[in-house]
Parts: sequence; structure tokens; C-alpha cells
Amino acid sequence: MDLDKTNEIGASELKAPAPTAWPIVLACGFALLFAGLLTNASISVLGAALAFCGSVGWLREVVPHEHEIPVNLEREDDPVTTSRRIVERFPLAEAQRRAWLPVETYPVAAGLKGGLVGSAAMAVIACVFGVLHAGSIWYPINLLAAVFYSQSQSQSLSAEHLNAFHANSFLLATFLHLLSSCLVGLLYGAMLPMLPRRPILLGGLIAPLLWSGLLWAVMDLLNPLLSRHIDWVWFVASQVAFGVTAGVVVLRQSKVPTHENAPFAIRAGIEAPGIMSPRERREGPR
Repeated sequence: MDLDKTNEIGASELKAPAPTAWPIVLACGFALLFAGLLTNASISVLGAALAFCGSVGWLREVVPHEHEIPVNLEREDDPVTTSRRIVERFPLAEAQRRAWLPVETYPVAAGLKGGLVGSAAMAVIACVFGVLHAGSIWYPINLLAAVFYSQSQSQSLSAEHLNAFHANSFLLATFLHLLSSCLVGLLYGAMLPMLPRRPILLGGLIAPLLWSGLLWAVMDLLNPLLSRHIDWVWFVASQVAFGVTAGVVVLRQSKVPTHENAPFAIRAGIEAPGIMSPRERREGPR
């Protein structure tokens, strides 16, 4: 924002950077560029083209002159009033000089517990789907393990193979399921303190719907086998079960104060001279 130009125009309007969609095009281009490394070379070519167009378009927005638009200024004459008689303040520790939001958060163990319990709830829904849809609890397990198969291997999988037990597929699917559940549980535990109103509604319903919609859009590229055999109603139900269960488990845990403003030595529990408080010495025979 140029203050000199603001003074020339007057007090009623000022110049602001013009809105542009080129940064989004550049970001999508880079995303497709790296996604093509795992899917198809044509996706990388499309991503490179979008990244090039986004870079050129964004550069032309600022070179040789920055594109700006006039913004009208509205003066507010009404004074700001409040009915509160006491100003509420965030509680601060003695070593803090300002408040860091959120003031309290859930420990890492809370997110891990929520992710593990949520993974069990999601596994129950998936196994029920396998029994009702294919008559075998190994059906969803083999489908999940097929994520690591090549496209030719996925195309050759038969119904008998999907319904039978395979030790390597079971171990691979269990590892993927637990790893993804723990990571999402950690993210869930970190986000809940930032969502004071209806966290279960957001994490248990809205987020699973958005995540399922994203997977539905890219599933043909990630795994054609899953795209043909997956039932999206049951998939959304399993995601909702995970979100609600993990959220309830995390909310039942006790919060701890945040330590973003503390030095790394204190957060890591390292006894560093000048940072940690000195221990009291006990007098007595050595």
C-alpha cells in the first residue's frame, strides 16, 4: 500500500494491490507436478504448464508496475461502546510478558489416544461393510493394501483375492491404517483448542465430508481399484465415526499450558544454566 499515492488521491480512497488468481494457479501447478511423480507423467506435464503460466502471470502483476485498485475509505463516526464493566484478561504466568493463543492445548498423548481409538471405530465400520457387501472382513483390508500396488497389479486383483486372507496385505493395511490415524489424531488434538465452539461438529462431520469429497475427486488417479470398489456412503460413515470418536477421546483429556514462547531448552526439559531454576541444595554429610 503506497502512502504517497494515498495522499495524492485524498482521504476518501487509497490504492491497494489488485486481487489476482495467479498464486492459486501456481500452487495447483506445483501440486500436480509432484502428484504426477506418483501417478502419471501427463499429470506432471499439466502441472509444469500451470506452474509456468502462474509464475509468468504473477510476475506480470508486479512488473514493470504493480497493479493496484482504488479502495474507498469509510469513516466510522459511531463510538465503540460496551456494556461490560470489567475487562477480561488472559491469565499469564510470571515468566510470560504477553498471551499466546491458545493459552491451553491438549498434550501429544491425547491426539495419539484419539487417533488409535478412532482407528478402531473406523475399522469396525469398514469390516461391517466388507461382511455386508462381499461377505468377508478381509475385503476392505485388501483394498487398503492395494494402495501400494502398481496399476497393473491392481487391475489383476480378482474378487477371490480380495475376499481371502493375505498376511502381507493384512500387515501393510494395518501399518497404513495406524499411521494415518495417529497423524490425523495429532492434527485433531492440535486443532481442537482453536475451535472453542462445537469442535465435534467440525471435526466429526464437516471435516470428514470435505476430506471424502477431496478423495472422491482424485481417487481415479491415486488408485483405480479403490475407485471402482469403494462405497462412498460407507466410506463417509467410517470417516465420521473416526472424527466423532477421536474428538470425544481428546476432549476428555486434560489440557496443559502452551509453551510456544518458552525457549527450546525448557520445552525439551534440558537443564541449561541460566534458563532452568537452580535446585535447592540439601545440607548434610557428603
